[in-house]
Amino acid sequence: MSNEALVKERSCIDCAVKNCDKMDKSYPEFCLTTNLNQEVYREAMACYDEEENHKTMVAAAKVEYEHYCQYTRVEEIMAFAREIGAKKIGIATCVGLLKESRTLAAIMRAHGFEVFGIACKAGATPKSSVGIPEECNGIGLNMCNPILQAKMLNHAKTDLNVVVGLCVGHDSLFYKYSEALTTTAVTKDRVLGHNPVAALYTADSYYKKLME
Repeated sequence: MSNEALVKERSCIDCAVKNCDKMDKSYPEFCLTTNLNQEVYREAMACYDEEENHKTMVAAAKVEYEHYCQYTRVEEIMAFAREIGAKKIGIATCVGLLKESRTLAAIMRAHGFEVFGIACKAGATPKSSVGIPEECNGIGLNMCNPILQAKMLNHAKTDLNVVVGLCVGHDSLFYKYSEALTTTAVTKDRVLGHNPVAALYTADSYYKKLME
């Protein structure tokens, strides 16, 4: 089945105009900006009146403006943490990136932050204990435990949490149970050296197979 046949409802993903950003072109017929559900829009905008949401949004905008194309992701995370007054940073890390997380923690500590981290295998819990199929033991007996990671950082009362390389799906559960605001330092991609956007940049060449 072609991609065209699968498109049942057009959205921003089908747009190349981006008039909502530069305001120098015309909106496409299916544009969400000109066809917004006004009730949903009002609900969303009302959320920015909540104190934490307002504080977070202003802080993010300031970091973007003040350090645009100047700061690395690591520097931006620290700048954002300072803007929201976060003093204790939690790191939820994959054990496979523990070295990188130790480096991240060292950098953050050098900048005056308190850091508390927990690895995905903490607790050394067998996969079988939660009903994961036995075949999955082929890459290790113990489960990744993102909910435990979130609960431990909640217990540690972190002000801001940072994900470092949690697996697809495990990161979803961490975000779901984290009480503190969460951002991501590293997105796991074992094949591409944790640079998943490379598959998108090469989708018309080396990774053309992804379009098949």
